[in-house]
Amino acid sequence: MTYWLCITTEENWNVIKEKNIWGVPERHKNTIAKVKPGDKLLIYLKQERDKDKVVEPRIVAVYEAVSEVFRDSKKIFKTPAGMGSESFPLRIKLKSVRIFDKPVEFKPLIPKLKFIKNKQKWTGHLIGKAMREIPEEDYGLIMSVAE
Repeated sequence: MTYWLCITTEENWNVIKEKNIWGVPERHKNTIAKVKPGDKLLIYLKQERDKDKVVEPRIVAVYEAVSEVFRDSKKIFKTPAGMGSESFPLRIKLKSVRIFDKPVEFKPLIPKLKFIKNKQKWTGHLIGKAMREIPEEDYGLIMSVAE
C-alpha cells in the first residue's frame, strides 16, 4: 500500500467530498499513474487567504483509492488562477475512510515529517505538485494527531 498527500484548495475539497473523486492535471500523469486501489490519500488543503485572514495549510481527511486512473474531462473541479481551463481529467474514484472532526494543522508537523528534508523551505516539497508519495511513518504520524 502507498500513502499519498493530495494537494488541493478549499473549493475542490468540497468537490472531492461530494463526488468521491480525485483529479489532477495532465502534466501529473506519471504521478497519478502510480496510485493503485487500496492506497490511502490524505487530503491537504493549501494555505489560502480569506479576505484579511490567512487560513493555514491543513489535512482534512483520508480516502482510499477504489479505482485505477481513468480519464474524464467533464469540468467538476475549479481551476486555480494561472492554470487556464484545466479540467483535471486524470481521476481516481475514492472511498471516504475518515473526515477529520478537526483539521490537522500541517506546519506543527513539519519538524517530524520524514518526506520534508529541508524544514526551512518545506513548501518546495509541495509547490507545483498535485500529489506526492509520503512514507508510512508520516501517514502514521498524521493519523495519530487527527481527532
